Amino acid sequence: MKFKRELLNGFLIFIGIGVYFLILEFANLSDNVWLRIFNVFIVAWGTNRTIQGNYQDGVRGYFTNFTSAFLTSMIGAILSIAALLAYISFKGGEAYLQQLPENFIFGGGDLTINYYCLGLLFESSAASLAVSFVLMQYWKDKVEVINKVD
Repeated sequence: MKFKRELLNGFLIFIGIGVYFLILEFANLSDNVWLRIFNVFIVAWGTNRTIQGNYQDGVRGYFTNFTSAFLTSMIGAILSIAALLAYISFKGGEAYLQQLPENFIFGGGDLTINYYCLGLLFESSAASLAVSFVLMQYWKDKVEVINKVD
């Protein structure tokens, strides 16, 4: 496990998510909840790069690679939430949050910026666990041989 790899791929996830959401914003498609869900593919791409790099470097072990994958996706998530916090503050703060559609998971109502970002942190933690687990199901026989009969 190389922390440099997790950091690089987490940063690539952050850049990918940022560009994706800016494109949605400029195309006036940011209100479409279904298009917002596609960011999971960006997270899966960056996370898979980490596991693939570990495999090529001979890093074995299910838990080691799972931890590396989770760390990668969480770095991307934390950087993205920090950038979103700055973006919301730039767009008008809490007044901007009130304009979000009610059908967003945390949209509308009496939201503060901190509650919104905390909710996104919990959501991204769950998504990071799910993506890491799904990818490790694909990679598990490659990174660790379990129940092999000689």
